[in-house]
Amino acid sequence: MAAGETTQLYARVSNKLRGRSTPSLLDPLLAMGFPAHTALKALAATGRKTAEEAADWLHCHRDDPSLDDPIPQEYALFLCPTGALLERLQEFWRESRRQCAKNRAHEVFPHVTLCDFFTCEDQKVESLYEALKRAGDRALGAFPQAVPLVLHSSISYLGFFLSGSPADVIREFAVTFAAEASVLADCAVKPCTKQLHLTLAHKFYPHHQRTLEQLARAIHPGHACQWTAALYSRDMRFVHYQTLRALFQYKPQNADELPLSPGDYVFVDPSQQEEASEGWVIGLSQRTGRRGFLPENYTDRASEADTWVKHRTYTFSLAADLNSRKDGDGGSRQNAEFPPPQTSRSFSSIQDLQATARRSVLVVRHGERVDQVFGKSWLQQCSTPDERYYRPDLNFPRSLPRRGCGLKGFESDPPLSCCGEFQSRAAGAALLDSGVRVTSVFASPALRCVQTAKLLLEELKLEKKIKIRVEPGIFEWTKWEAGKTTPALMSPEELKEANFPVDTDYRPAFPLSCLLPAESYGEYVDRCTASMSRIVDTCPQDTGVILLVSHGSALDSCTRPLLGLPPRDCGDFAQLVRKIPSLGMCFCEENREEGKWELANPPVKTLTHGCNPAFSWRSWLLGN
Repeated sequence: MAAGETTQLYARVSNKLRGRSTPSLLDPLLAMGFPAHTALKALAATGRKTAEEAADWLHCHRDDPSLDDPIPQEYALFLCPTGALLERLQEFWRESRRQCAKNRAHEVFPHVTLCDFFTCEDQKVESLYEALKRAGDRALGAFPQAVPLVLHSSISYLGFFLSGSPADVIREFAVTFAAEASVLADCAVKPCTKQLHLTLAHKFYPHHQRTLEQLARAIHPGHACQWTAALYSRDMRFVHYQTLRALFQYKPQNADELPLSPGDYVFVDPSQQEEASEGWVIGLSQRTGRRGFLPENYTDRASEADTWVKHRTYTFSLAADLNSRKDGDGGSRQNAEFPPPQTSRSFSSIQDLQATARRSVLVVRHGERVDQVFGKSWLQQCSTPDERYYRPDLNFPRSLPRRGCGLKGFESDPPLSCCGEFQSRAAGAALLDSGVRVTSVFASPALRCVQTAKLLLEELKLEKKIKIRVEPGIFEWTKWEAGKTTPALMSPEELKEANFPVDTDYRPAFPLSCLLPAESYGEYVDRCTASMSRIVDTCPQDTGVILLVSHGSALDSCTRPLLGLPPRDCGDFAQLVRKIPSLGMCFCEENREEGKWELANPPVKTLTHGCNPAFSWRSWLLGN
């Protein structure tokens, strides 16, 4: 559209808004000097509540490169419960997440979807509000006093179905809104005319179905409720992105980093993270529209609907007979039916741990690796022309073990940094204090993993009692390793010569020679599954901890086979692994009574620390 046509269009919109009886929100923004198209965009992005909110949005987005792009918001209409029913549903949300982990239903608030998401041009949003009012007024007289909710459960879905003539009235309301929106706002709205439902849980683990059903039965469908039709919008560009919420303030160290304030939301595309270093992600700030790098451990995963904007609501007044559904009775029933918390436990003392001792598996990620700090060219920074090692920074290791291929072998098999050694010793000391009884140790053949295992054993005072069994089957997914060939790893014999307490008689489940370069995700999962089966079968049946020291990926790929869970989606797996810190742990216990393994709280906490940038006293002094 040409610039002149754009100006005429927004002039017509402005004149139309000025002709209304209510003061226009656009006028104050135009008076401030904002262009009409960006002012309308700000109003749509903030729900057209006040001119002040829109002005603040424009101020924050002054450096947003997409500010002038004609990208409309996406809108959807939901029927939302309120009152006592909403409180019970929110309690179910909390308990189901605590007992059974997060599932897809937790991404959005309790609701009944009335139409698919659709787009609406910024200058026509007020007409969309009028469509909601007209549809609500038409349905108000026929809207049901009570909406029957019937619990439905399957292996991957749990929720209430809306049935009977009340559901027909609600569907008719959705159809009317779609028709009004088409006429008034020129929007193509697809109403939901099939089975209406209020989802409680979706895409959960099959073994959680029974617990979720128990929690759902505590929600009495007869709880008092006023139903509200709510119009929400979202930024259509980030539908398939992950949403992070900032937990701490972060001040950028470089120009390409994002500033963070607690509560900020950041959109992250999982498929565009190749440029980011480990522990960092590339994201786009919802508050400012700017794109940049940010430290992932400063954030937490947020729900999809946290960034949605509520525009307008229409509440249907229900003349329900509250005496027939007493909240007091419902509350006592709810308290009686909630089962006690299951799964995860934390041990308060060594005695508690020993009293509940079972055979268990503790999977630990290795400590900080030297290339994680100094980059891929770390070896060039610490080697002389005649290939001798020297220490250019205190976080470089004091020395490197001898290996047959010389220093070049460390390029694809880096050692721990000094901080990594400290992390490993701190974790080992904490494990000793916790009272865990480690009975066997397996390690990935990567040098950093064997080093971590050795330091853990030393702090546990077990370095002379237990030998490390090097198991290539729990090595990193080779697709993530640099190069087209399998990394040159030290053999058990070389490790023993370098004073690592490895068991040279151990016959691994997956020999080193069988590792495939750039293996597929399925091949990697199958390798870990077979290795875990062999490891568990190899160990004695008495109580104790089988310690696995491996890579961040092992916390997922080596525990899911034990828990009887299917492999995680490849994209979700990659994003999950990025969040696992050095010495991150995952703990599984065997429940022999029920013949299965269960997740439990690791016996020790993780170690959190901040970054420490390089410092040159000469540059600092001369620069000042």
